Amino acid sequence: MTIKEIVIVYLVVINVATFLTYGIDKWKAKKSLWRIREASLLGLAVLGGSIGAWLGMKVWHHKTMHEKFKYGIPLILVVQIVIVLLTSCKTKQAVELSAPIHWNMTMS
Repeated sequence: MTIKEIVIVYLVVINVATFLTYGIDKWKAKKSLWRIREASLLGLAVLGGSIGAWLGMKVWHHKTMHEKFKYGIPLILVVQIVIVLLTSCKTKQAVELSAPIHWNMTMS
């Protein structure tokens, strides 16, 4: 397997696991059973399961009013998308921030 294939398999597995974990926690909440820690739910999102977390929130209607989930999960997802886009660019060119700017101040 190539690195790309391994990453894709990992992301599928972590997102399915995260989605199911949110469903299990919602079921436990309804049954007044011992719950899964919020840090664990957020941690799964950080480890690559942000799509599964977001879908779990929507499908199971779980943690939708908690601000750290309501805003945190979409933020984690956006950051992960940006990381994927930045690391998968075909042309990796360095941006020179110290390049001088030449102004053309002549008037015709």
